[in-house]
Amino acid sequence: MMELSTAIFASMLLVVLVSSPAAAQSPPSPFLSPTPSPAPAPAPQFVNLTDLLSVAGPFHTFLNYLLQTKVMETFQNQANNTDQGVTIFVPKDSAFSALKSSTFANLTQDQLKSLLLYHGLPKYYSLAEFKNLSILNPVSTFAGGQYTLNLTYNMGVIHIASRWSNPKISSSVYTTAPAAVYQVDKVLLPIQLFSTDPPLAPAPAPAPESKAADIAPSPGETGSRPNSSESTGSGSSSCSISVGFINYLVLAVSGGLMLLS
Repeated sequence: MMELSTAIFASMLLVVLVSSPAAAQSPPSPFLSPTPSPAPAPAPQFVNLTDLLSVAGPFHTFLNYLLQTKVMETFQNQANNTDQGVTIFVPKDSAFSALKSSTFANLTQDQLKSLLLYHGLPKYYSLAEFKNLSILNPVSTFAGGQYTLNLTYNMGVIHIASRWSNPKISSSVYTTAPAAVYQVDKVLLPIQLFSTDPPLAPAPAPAPESKAADIAPSPGETGSRPNSSESTGSGSSSCSISVGFINYLVLAVSGGLMLLS
């Protein structure tokens, strides 16, 4: 029994001696630092489209129509609350004044709203993206349905073709995502609203020509030309001197003849 206890004790001691170096040599588990969370994406820079159009351009006519029909709210909401953004083609005041005033006065409120929505695309497009976009013609607008546009890109010049007008983008007003605003030199005129080409505004009447009598003579002409009264006076004096001299000669001759006789 004593021998058995000794053997068990020896075995346990051996196990302890063998396992201790392995435990001592095993490296401690590394300390894992928490992975930092990625930085949040910067918030998009929203632009107040009403303020922008009120100081640029001038775009007063287009802006007044946008506010009157509340289409501005549609464009602003698309810029602020969607991932797609918005692209707007804005005609200058001169583009509206080039057309006869009845062109827009005869439109109903819904038709006018469709006309304005026709000037917007429900996605942000930079100038560089128009080259690829032109391959996808026709391009849908906010007006929906058949209110589409055909874009052409030629050596950096971009035209937006509607049925009755083919304006080009003349300048960039604002091009920071999610909103792009481009100036165009004509109003987009879809065939859905205008069955014929809208007439142009009458040309302004030419200025009346100045009459010859209203033209003032130059200073040189005034000084070099004598007055008619002065000319008449000079002629009369010369005539009087000549007559007096002739009378003197007649008297002298008569007196000489009398002396001789």
